[in-house]
Amino acid sequence: MALYVASSSSPSTSISSSTFPFSTSSSELSAPPISSLRLSDWNRPHVLSQGVNSSRRNCSVKPVNVEPKRNGSIVPLAATIVTPEVVEVVEKVQVEDYDQLAKELECASPLEVIDKALEKFGNDIAIAFSGAEDVALIEFAHLTGRPFRVFSLDTGRLNPETYRFFDTVEKHYGIRIEYMFPDAVEVQALVRNKGLFSFYEDGHQECCRIRKVRPLRRALKGLRAWITGQRKDQSPGTRSEIPVVQVDPVFEGIDGGIGSLVKWNPVSNVQGEDIWNFLRTMNVPVNSLHSQGYISIGCEPCTRPVLPGQHEREGRWWWEDAKAKECGLHKGNIKEENTAHLNGNGNAAAQANGTATVPDIFNNQNLVTLGRTGIENLARLENRKETWIVVLYAPWCTFCQAMEASYIELAEKMKGTGVKVGKFRADGEHKEYAKRELQLGSFPTILCFPKGTCRPIKYPSEKRDAESLMAFVNALR
Repeated sequence: MALYVASSSSPSTSISSSTFPFSTSSSELSAPPISSLRLSDWNRPHVLSQGVNSSRRNCSVKPVNVEPKRNGSIVPLAATIVTPEVVEVVEKVQVEDYDQLAKELECASPLEVIDKALEKFGNDIAIAFSGAEDVALIEFAHLTGRPFRVFSLDTGRLNPETYRFFDTVEKHYGIRIEYMFPDAVEVQALVRNKGLFSFYEDGHQECCRIRKVRPLRRALKGLRAWITGQRKDQSPGTRSEIPVVQVDPVFEGIDGGIGSLVKWNPVSNVQGEDIWNFLRTMNVPVNSLHSQGYISIGCEPCTRPVLPGQHEREGRWWWEDAKAKECGLHKGNIKEENTAHLNGNGNAAAQANGTATVPDIFNNQNLVTLGRTGIENLARLENRKETWIVVLYAPWCTFCQAMEASYIELAEKMKGTGVKVGKFRADGEHKEYAKRELQLGSFPTILCFPKGTCRPIKYPSEKRDAESLMAFVNALR
């Protein structure tokens, strides 16, 4: 947005709205860094017009502002010399109904959504890039022909392959990724007090808060909007309802306060398979970790490849329950729920509002549903006549949901073999019992109860395809 100021010799000259074009030609000069403007420059029209240029096409972009508040920025100073007419335009942008906009863009393509976002926010929006398949966002932004900014969080614990990928992306698109780093003092205190791998013992939230959430918060304080690669199919437990665009429920933008930051999720309605088809079609560079079985990529100690039958998100923080599979960057996705009490068969659970239910899974005529009494009796039998395989599950767990098909296939293959295939819902009021007596660590946990013995044997592998489960049972029956 170019700003033209009347000469200082005519202080009474007013500025009309026509002097604030929303687009400029590509021949205009690129903007100098904000810090390079001197107070005396405000009386030099040719300098000021460069300082606030945010051309739609082919202009330079300023880096993410990492300061808590941009007190010396051009925006508030420019606002003091504009007419009331222009101020009213700004007010309308701030109070836009993004719920309505989300509905209008629900069926729009990612390219259309990103083009709308870049047009609306110009230099005050940036793409959050993690080094995974969200490189698609950069490709879409590139295809719009508009200038765009990209930032990433360097936690200091990323895979070497991810760092090399960052460099490849910069060279491929001719851009500079704006890296955000954690506070060195905070990292040092955490490592000195708890060691390098404390998250394996007390959860990943503290480490993520220091290495990711706080740097992100600083980055977003210099923006009015950001673009993320969230998809509904990434994590059904926490991302199934994300809209295409929303007022950010957690973070603040440059103006501060609730509603000061807009969050765009252009690929929220796109399936992962379609993202990969797009990347292959457009010959977009991808992280080499993907060819090694990694899908969701984060820090090296907290990320691993997924195996057959596993959901992509299970490669992250695998030692924790599914409900904790957000690092804090998208904390607004997680909704508080009261763990429900089971009915007699353990087939359903009421949610927090008391009306909806969590539908049960592993429903098949070849599967035996065990209640609390049933599993206790099975565990106590010393001379069992039949071999059992039982999954300890929770219907809301995305990883249990991901293995449902393979487990039902196992039940069908075991029909008539003398092996019973069962399920026991081990969340809610039964969770402590399952932890204490049934070796429950996280969901799902799979146990084999061989005939003639009383001690259940825990399935040790992360492979949950039907063939692997069958090999486990056949080795013990």
